[in-house]
Amino acid sequence: MAVYLRVRLIRLAVRRTALVRLAKQVLAAVGEASSELSVDLIGDRRMRRLNREYRKKDRPTDVLAFPMREALAPGAPRLTSGILGDVVISVPTARRQAKEGGRSLDEELVWLLVHGVLHLCGYDHERSEPEARRMQRRERHILRLLGPVPRLVTRPEPGSRPARRRGRKTG
Repeated sequence: MAVYLRVRLIRLAVRRTALVRLAKQVLAAVGEASSELSVDLIGDRRMRRLNREYRKKDRPTDVLAFPMREALAPGAPRLTSGILGDVVISVPTARRQAKEGGRSLDEELVWLLVHGVLHLCGYDHERSEPEARRMQRRERHILRLLGPVPRLVTRPEPGSRPARRRGRKTG
């Protein structure tokens, strides 16, 4: 299993190893341990552009999921490995939602990662109310399996800028 992580942020430093480890745990929890996943952490401007292009909604959103293979029914056995898809998270939106919900940014990022991966696996809370409840139950179950939320983001030292890196494969 490989997780490709791309961080396109200036004001936060991401603990890449912790995030990649967490993403691998999420893949294992959904039965996709042998699959590959791309995770992209971006800002609101880029997220707004993606949301406008792919969902025709001219505003940033918290998470987008781009499946790379045809989704099977939720819970169906996964017969092949390969690239599951891309999860794109807007960190500024996640930060606002975390503050509104009384959660840490780390907790919000973990939830958004789980939420995005479930979308890649065929769950869709927008399809129907029963499907939304089913997805929410699955999210809570996976979050319990993951245990304590690791520290994922930190603020860089004053006056320094985190290195901007391209996508990086961590396998």
